[in-house]
Amino acid sequence: MVPRVLIDTAQVPGGGEMRLVQRGPDFFIMLGNEELMSSRMSGSEEALATMACERVSVEAPHFLIGGYGMGFTLRAALAHLGAKALVSVAELVPQVVEWARGPMAAFTGDSLADPRVAIIEDDVGAVIADGRGTYDAILLDVDNGPDGLTRRGNDRLYSPRGLEAARAALRPGGVLAIWSAAPDVKFARRLRETDMAVDEVTIRARASGKGARHVIWFAKKV
Repeated sequence: MVPRVLIDTAQVPGGGEMRLVQRGPDFFIMLGNEELMSSRMSGSEEALATMACERVSVEAPHFLIGGYGMGFTLRAALAHLGAKALVSVAELVPQVVEWARGPMAAFTGDSLADPRVAIIEDDVGAVIADGRGTYDAILLDVDNGPDGLTRRGNDRLYSPRGLEAARAALRPGGVLAIWSAAPDVKFARRLRETDMAVDEVTIRARASGKGARHVIWFAKKV
């Protein structure tokens, strides 16, 4: 078996330690023993972007992506959005973007140099709180689901107050999209209590349509 090789580590503010690990051609971002993401599975992260784009019909939309990850969501959004779009990416851990430009540059392509992209090194919760009526779509993939796995401070993103802040940051007709590795009945109920029209979608982890079943919630501001 090909061994896993530790490439780099990064401290998560208010959380633990992220590790970038490589095994053969594949990369993994780990938090402790938890695998946050893998370059082998991108289907549901890409769907987070493409399905959000399908739900936004304005000519020059402003998207906010919470968590760069391995860039699958960003690249899928750029492929579907027009030249007038703006995509802000809030990434709390600067090394994640450094990894994208360094060891994982083959996956990144020219997405980080795209003139439509703005990287914000900040907590996405703070960016949302400062962005009242700013965004046509907010895409959240900062944990493995609606709980603060990466850092406990992320819990507030999924709380009633956090969801209301996200709603306030959206323009009329805007979409809040939240990725999860598994269903969460309590969170789905909480989301439906926000005066937004909610659609829950199950999607396979791999672009081939195989792999684990992940969940994306789409909540539209009406």
